[in-house]
Amino acid sequence: MGASRSRTENPEIQDLSDQTGFSSEQIRILHRRFRQLSGDEETISKENLEKIQALDKNPIRNQIIEAFFDKRNQKDGKVGSFEEIGFEQFVKVMSHFRPPNLKMTDEDKEAMRREKLRFLFNMHDTDNDGTITLDEYRKVVEELLSKSGAIGPDVAKAISDAAMLEVASINMPHMEPDDFYEGITFEHFEQILKGLEMESRMNIRFLDVDTSTMHCGKSQ
Repeated sequence: MGASRSRTENPEIQDLSDQTGFSSEQIRILHRRFRQLSGDEETISKENLEKIQALDKNPIRNQIIEAFFDKRNQKDGKVGSFEEIGFEQFVKVMSHFRPPNLKMTDEDKEAMRREKLRFLFNMHDTDNDGTITLDEYRKVVEELLSKSGAIGPDVAKAISDAAMLEVASINMPHMEPDDFYEGITFEHFEQILKGLEMESRMNIRFLDVDTSTMHCGKSQ
């Protein structure tokens, strides 16, 4: 009876909790941060996120911001980009950063890992054609290296070119120098990151919300 009443008191929060794995309290925390970012408006734009100082020195700043407005990250099969997003859409993107909890089955953890990989893949697949082209991959690697400040742009480009060729050789081991490589598919992407443990490492702090403590499911 009490549980039933709880569901009817906050049906929107409960529904969002069911969809994302965040507890009601976690959703309230996210809502407060959302209102701060939006200036107490009902939606936020890319301009709102661009004002976050903690993002200024992030080498993939643009990709992170774009990810919040990418319809592919809403888990409803749609593609394209939003001009602005509301709180529900904001929370659905944030849910990609939540870590697993001890109660999750191996099957659940594998599903979460695949979901996180798909999110990362979408960040790199900037033209939304289902593949990460070598040019897109090179651009991301070059951007990561050059903005680290440790090496110059020419060296960064040389390393990114080498990384690009390495990825091509992994996925197309018999490719000749003049062959055209269409790009990294999601299946290739999974293979590249096969040994990387990311279920608990992929969290987010630049919004002043530490998702490393926001475990999937109800409050611990």
